[in-house]
Amino acid sequence: MPNPKRRHSKARSSKRRAHDFLTATGLSECPNCHERKLPHRACGKCGQYKGREVLETKQAS
Repeated sequence: MPNPKRRHSKARSSKRRAHDFLTATGLSECPNCHERKLPHRACGKCGQYKGREVLETKQAS
């Protein structure tokens, strides 16, 4: 197996790793309570999906 003769510089390594970063999740807004939620998922706060309640949520007392 061939071995590298010279060490790669920090700039060269950084350029190669330029795309290795985390991307933010694409959040959408709940039309009922306007909280941020994942698309195509029920809202964790109000429990609604597509205009109907699919999850039971605790009522604040």
